[in-house]
Amino acid sequence: MISIPSFAKINLGLKIGPARPDGLHELRTIYQTLAIHDLVRVEADAGSGIEIRCEDDRVPKDPSNTCYKIAERVLQTTGNRGKISIEIEKHLPVQGGLGAASSNAIMTMLSLERELGVSLSPADKLRIAAEVGSDLPLFLIGGTVLGVGRGEEVYPLPDSPRIDVVMVTPPVGVSTSKAFARWDELNARESSLTAAQGASTMDEFSVRVFSWLSASFPQASADVEPASGVPAMGGNRAETLLLDLVRAGIENDFERVVFPEYPDLREVKELLLCEGAQYASLSGSGSTLYGLFASETEAQSAMERMTAAGHKAIATTTLTRTEYWQALVSG
Repeated sequence: MISIPSFAKINLGLKIGPARPDGLHELRTIYQTLAIHDLVRVEADAGSGIEIRCEDDRVPKDPSNTCYKIAERVLQTTGNRGKISIEIEKHLPVQGGLGAASSNAIMTMLSLERELGVSLSPADKLRIAAEVGSDLPLFLIGGTVLGVGRGEEVYPLPDSPRIDVVMVTPPVGVSTSKAFARWDELNARESSLTAAQGASTMDEFSVRVFSWLSASFPQASADVEPASGVPAMGGNRAETLLLDLVRAGIENDFERVVFPEYPDLREVKELLLCEGAQYASLSGSGSTLYGLFASETEAQSAMERMTAAGHKAIATTTLTRTEYWQALVSG
């Protein structure tokens, strides 16, 4: 049985654009992988069928599971048959905005390659990942990744240096589809005001992102290339990078619709900032929030104080692209 870590991601900013003809939304975001992870174990044996095992009752065990969908497509693409058993050891929250299900699915794909003795082409991997979900392809790159389109079009960015992170997951689950629906309702109500005042557009968000990249990584414009699996080099100025991120005004649009419905989430963000986070945000549509800290000592102290106050807080770090793939290969 192949066992492999399944890492989390956070979103460093997320801009929601207009709905597309397919009903999905244009997005701009920066994904960042973290060291915290689930474990995925995959085994291929004689027989047929796909079995999902997980002790967490919130994880579906039927064909709606992303790991099931990935396994099905890998078998179809490679022409293989067999009984596929997938065991998910959960440590990441369900519906937390950390991409756990997507990461689990990509790790299923990579494990199946090893179990079946096959090698999917990079194009097939990206195609299969994008068919199953918008944020799956980022886990085929790792590190710091630009996501565009509906989030499935991914570009490796220069890796950020190690940044210490405190994550807090309140005991609520936020539905991404419902959050998008609330966003559409908000836009419909504000459409006339938006036209009169001029809202932050997708292009303006892109300018902010590249302003941050240029300030933090002077070589960024030369390093942004379509997903190729080739690591991009980064700097070593974690504290300055955080300040640049704040100055650039990069925010998560989901906060505008999620915070009014779940005011406790807004309070957690404010608490992270009070505890010394230099940047704090909702990840994805939530419910997990994170704070970025200038040092491990500060992050650890903040995590301990928040835990003592009754919050489910975890201290972790960002993961560079090289660290990400080293862990997957050795896992």
